[in-house]
Amino acid sequence: MSLSVLGVVFVTIFLAELPDKTALASLLLGTRYRAGQVFLGVAAAFLVHVLIAIGAGSLLRLIPHRPLEAVVAVLFALGAALLLREGGKHEVAEAAEELGPARTGLGPLRVIGTSFGVIFVAEFGDLTEILTANLVAKYHDPLAVGIGATLGLWGVGALGILGGRRLLDRVPLVWITRVAATIMIVLSALSVVSAIRG
Repeated sequence: MSLSVLGVVFVTIFLAELPDKTALASLLLGTRYRAGQVFLGVAAAFLVHVLIAIGAGSLLRLIPHRPLEAVVAVLFALGAALLLREGGKHEVAEAAEELGPARTGLGPLRVIGTSFGVIFVAEFGDLTEILTANLVAKYHDPLAVGIGATLGLWGVGALGILGGRRLLDRVPLVWITRVAATIMIVLSALSVVSAIRG
């Protein structure tokens, strides 16, 4: 397991997830229910999605090297374009709408289950899930990618639950989005170079 791959994946996934509606859903869940219970549900949902992405990325690795690098480059470029296009403009409103009205008096298991369900559904086919599969295919290190992606997602979830509103007051969402998109563009360019070199 490569610690440098783990670090690159952590930073990439963390930054890509910050402007995402699942991070904002975590923030909203954290304002409605107990933080620890919300985090358990959110963390479990993110872990399931990382495992799905690792499986998909492992299948991508079956493609020969040059075509694989070309596919990975295109997917990174598309991810950057999507991130820049959407930029989190309507994410808070969408996340709040998905959660519906707050229900008080939920037991711990219901809060965990609700948190898991919201994130599990919202994360299907999400940019970070596709990005994680790409990173598995690119680095051929599912363990490092899996740990890095899981820690990145958990970090964003915890940040959203505990203090996301304060972060967004200090750092504009558009800048977080631009940094994440820049990282994806660099990864796309590296994949193109790798495809050309063979």
